[in-house]
Amino acid sequence: MDAINNSISAPQAEAVLINKENISTLLFPKEDVLLTLEEKKERLQKIERAMHLGNNKIKVKIIFQDTEGKKVVDTSIWGITEQNIILKGTTIIPIRSIHEIKFF
Repeated sequence: MDAINNSISAPQAEAVLINKENISTLLFPKEDVLLTLEEKKERLQKIERAMHLGNNKIKVKIIFQDTEGKKVVDTSIWGITEQNIILKGTTIIPIRSIHEIKFF
């Protein structure tokens, strides 16, 4: 895995690039990585937008947290449940572990 070096924003600063196929082996924190209700609302809005784009095969950058640190993956979001996002191949990421969604 390589550290991300291109146009890094603060939430992505120490994120490590990971293949979506390796996400299922990760352990996620029990607590939400975002603190405020406003941040959580914005995250959900971005997730919903990203899912609609994903249905058109457009990828997004997901910056999330596992128990070892920040990770980033470039992928499409195929679905959303109350607690998780669903990527291709039934891979899931808990919403509570997502720092940010970036569109490119």
